[in-house]
Amino acid sequence: MYAEERHQLIVERARHDGRVEVATLAAELDVTAETIRRDLTTLERHGLLRRVHGGAIPVERFGLEPALARRTTLLTEEKERIATAALAEVPETGAILLDAGTTTGRLAGLLPTDRELTVVTNGLAIAVQLAPHPHLNLFLIGGQVRSRTQATVGEWTRAPLAATYVDIAFMGTNGISVERGLTTPDATEAAVKQCMMARARRVAVLADHTKFSLDHFACFGHLHEVDVVISDSGLDSTLADELAAAGPRVVRA
Repeated sequence: MYAEERHQLIVERARHDGRVEVATLAAELDVTAETIRRDLTTLERHGLLRRVHGGAIPVERFGLEPALARRTTLLTEEKERIATAALAEVPETGAILLDAGTTTGRLAGLLPTDRELTVVTNGLAIAVQLAPHPHLNLFLIGGQVRSRTQATVGEWTRAPLAATYVDIAFMGTNGISVERGLTTPDATEAAVKQCMMARARRVAVLADHTKFSLDHFACFGHLHEVDVVISDSGLDSTLADELAAAGPRVVRA
């Protein structure tokens, strides 16, 4: 088993069981305890697990939300494939909405700059990325800025959205599951995301495979409200079928 496969299995086990033990993993995976400790250290550096005595616990149990700068460095290849696949959903003309986030940020970097597109976003990093392109009609929605995600939130953000209508909203999420839909740790961001989805003709959710079967504090949407879910090839095919049965088309890039 390659290290990457072992890492994925460890994270999935931790999320399912609530924690993992070094000795148990070493015996099951037929590797040394030192190998498992190195794996756990790597996964902690990636912001996926938190080391505890004798094992590790998924960060979701601590209510932790990695900062934007940290998330930008994670799963970069997968996010690039997701963003490339999402380009097929971008209309030739019209208006799109980009939710704040690292995968939507990847899509922003791939947008064709020779089209007369209107782009609406609440992501500061996305706005800075797109501002130099004169053909893009860029709208940055104001409001209180969450430093952890660099997203604008609150009533000052939701009010302009009430008077906005776009062809498609590209949404990020911290968690997505068949049972509880789309979730995120922060209620203020959830409220903005909910408004965004309501103001779009179509909704595309961009989420790497680590976001699936996770539930966070605040729900902002359900799968029947989503037109397409775009993930990477790490998404389990059986789970992809379950998601599709709940409503959206599922793309594994």
